[in-house]
Amino acid sequence: MTLDSEPLYTRQLPGGGYVVIEATRHDAEVSLRLHVERRVDPKRRTGHQPPVVAEISGVDPERGVRELVQIAENNVEVARALQRWQISR
Repeated sequence: MTLDSEPLYTRQLPGGGYVVIEATRHDAEVSLRLHVERRVDPKRRTGHQPPVVAEISGVDPERGVRELVQIAENNVEVARALQRWQISR
């Protein structure tokens, strides 16, 4: 059983923060996650994991990355994903 994680995509957000798409491999299964770091000050990021606002698993990894990149590249979609995440908490 192996568990590897790697960033596939990163983009700075206007006004600070960033989005990142990360792939986690667990044996043959790939899980893709879109994280949004809203904290502008890197010192405030210490000890906190950015929220996962979208996650895809069980699909072709290339297709999953394309779907998450569509969100990550669009500031409005990033904001909507953050709203959905906040509501779900």
